[in-house]
Amino acid sequence: MLQVENLNKSFGSKQVLFDINFKADNGKILGLIGKNGSGKTTLFHSILKFVKYQGKITIDGHSFSSRDYNSVGYLPEERSLMPKLTVLEQVGFLASLKGMKKDKVKHDLQDWMQKLEVKGQITDKIKSLSKGNQQKIQLIATLIHQPNLIILDEPFSGLDPVNVEIIKEVILQEKKRGATILFSDHDMSNVEELCDDVVMINNGHIVLSGAVNDVRNNFGLTRLFIRTDLNLDNVKNLPGVEDAILQNNGIYKLWLTDASYGEEIFDRLSHGKYLQTFDQEPPTLDEIFKMKAGEENE
Repeated sequence: MLQVENLNKSFGSKQVLFDINFKADNGKILGLIGKNGSGKTTLFHSILKFVKYQGKITIDGHSFSSRDYNSVGYLPEERSLMPKLTVLEQVGFLASLKGMKKDKVKHDLQDWMQKLEVKGQITDKIKSLSKGNQQKIQLIATLIHQPNLIILDEPFSGLDPVNVEIIKEVILQEKKRGATILFSDHDMSNVEELCDDVVMINNGHIVLSGAVNDVRNNFGLTRLFIRTDLNLDNVKNLPGVEDAILQNNGIYKLWLTDASYGEEIFDRLSHGKYLQTFDQEPPTLDEIFKMKAGEENE
């Protein structure tokens, strides 16, 4: 388990993190989200002791120290592979820094290449691989030593949807193995799909934290999706509707001023009969992110 307590960080006279507190449990995925420049990468660097900070960070109850690096896997936002090395040389070098033997790396690397569907051989030079396959190689180097703590900074950046799904599956396998996983992503749908918990940072402050479903439900069931013969103007005039749009799939999306209006709208539309689509949901994490990212910290 990773525990962060009362973390503060300044660069000179500029404070960038303010009293950060959260925990990430073993076998769970925590999503760290925020605008560019909100402090996410600085937080990752603080956890890894790349920078000095004020506060307390512990792993499984003890302070993070040099001996813990072998049990950590970190995928930085800025990828850094050496193009003239072969895949085996590159992964072997990085894995050796984590204490892995050369023969073990060579054996496991073949399995990882297959698991991530890398198009290439372990004898290929890094520069001969596509950008997406290079990114997979960096992820392999992050995970091949089976770390207990995994930190992934924008792991899906630049990947096509097929490869995003491949990497999602690998992340879920690492969760099942029992690893503690932190990752940041600008695509909130990935966070909703993968994460057990979420921490949202705005201007260096935590503005939301908790289980993903709890965070969403705290905003109420104020999004309603319906299929009806009513036109858009009539839909907007339904009780409690703040706004409404007709989506390309033929379903209206309604924003309610209060979740309690859902029952009244249902009664008005159904007249006791079957409704093909009536789905009342809380705001998506993306909507919540946009709301909170625009707020100033008090």
